[in-house]
Amino acid sequence: MGCLPTLQLLLVKLGAKFVGVKLGILGLGTVGTGTVQLLQDTVGRHPLLQEIEIYRVGVRSLSKPRTVELPEGVITTDLEAIVNDPAVDIVVEVMGGLEPARSLILKALSNGKHVVTANKAAIARFGAEIFTAANQAGVYVMLEAAVGGGIPVIQPLKQSLSVNQINAVTGIVNGTTNYILTRMQTEGSNFDDVLADAQRLGYAEADPTADVDGLDAADKIAILASLGFGGRIHLEDVYCEGIRQVSKTDIAYAEKLGFVIKLLAIAKRMTPSSPLSIRVHPTLVPKAHPLASINGVYNAILVEGEPIGQVMFFGPGAGAGATASAVSADILNLVATLKTSTANPNPLLACRHQDYCEIAPIAELITRFYARFLTKDQPGVIGKLGTCFGNFGVSLESIVQTGFQRELAEIVVVTHDVQEGDFRQALTEIRHLEAIDSIPSILRVL
Repeated sequence: MGCLPTLQLLLVKLGAKFVGVKLGILGLGTVGTGTVQLLQDTVGRHPLLQEIEIYRVGVRSLSKPRTVELPEGVITTDLEAIVNDPAVDIVVEVMGGLEPARSLILKALSNGKHVVTANKAAIARFGAEIFTAANQAGVYVMLEAAVGGGIPVIQPLKQSLSVNQINAVTGIVNGTTNYILTRMQTEGSNFDDVLADAQRLGYAEADPTADVDGLDAADKIAILASLGFGGRIHLEDVYCEGIRQVSKTDIAYAEKLGFVIKLLAIAKRMTPSSPLSIRVHPTLVPKAHPLASINGVYNAILVEGEPIGQVMFFGPGAGAGATASAVSADILNLVATLKTSTANPNPLLACRHQDYCEIAPIAELITRFYARFLTKDQPGVIGKLGTCFGNFGVSLESIVQTGFQRELAEIVVVTHDVQEGDFRQALTEIRHLEAIDSIPSILRVL
């Protein structure tokens, strides 16, 4: 009995039969398999893991080969039976997708079961419905693995940083786009070439839309913003741009100007009473900024608050081991809760916000801009650009003619802080200038 956990040993000494916490796991793909393997390998890990029983595992097909060994009868294709089984204490949803994941989560909650999920898409879209159901049932929804893979950021926002007034959450939260931009920066490669390579290496999906168009990052910043700023987020309020328009030319110019280009997910409030700005877009980041050195498939989330200042969370944003680590940590938190008291909900674990945040329109964003213009080689073009910008109160930090593309002159502009709406109006006027051929790139500067 020397290897038994303290609580289990005490129960045995008292003559009581120890009953472990029973898990119902939905999904046995990459993350599900990683989670099962981690839960089975308890040596050298927290002793509370030994109190967990993998009771049922739901899969779509029994014929698919598995790399984990489970007792006969544990694996089933009846997912509904798992969430309805009164013996199951915690439902772990790692199947992904919107349906049937959403319906199964809601059914589990209505049956009084705690839920652990890695499903950022379902949480970002149906979070209001899911957390309301959890609060009504008096149970918890844990989602550490939904943002940043193995990076612990959800629990720090809910607990360790809970006394802080959060001012901004800024993150590189999509490994695929960070890998592509890093390769473009280090190799001078084109977007299409690096994307094709990323797909061959398995870093990008066959359909990369969710990643390269910023949709995945939008899901994640919606979740982080809701926790950091204490209000629910309508996903459609998250302004979203992807990286398809970022060229190797822009990356080269950014390098000369002292920047790197990153796809950033940003939630920021200028004052405690002002609306929340929440957005995803490629951004010129100063090389001295903490996020500028985050390369490859890694993720990082920078949290700024008062009185803490800046705190950055960095690590692998995906992968079986990293995500299983976050899922298993959530399971362990719930096991600890079940083993101590079920009478009083823990306010640090429960969803505390009910109302939606007021979201500032993107036109009201105050930021710096980088813009690249192709113009006819005529005298006075730079002056005309400056005049148009001045008409709308846009102050320029720098404006330089950098070279030629065939017969067209290339002019790069970096602004001081400006309201986005004013900048866009200036661009509308500039587009009507006879000398302007095109504006191939417009990027925000951090």
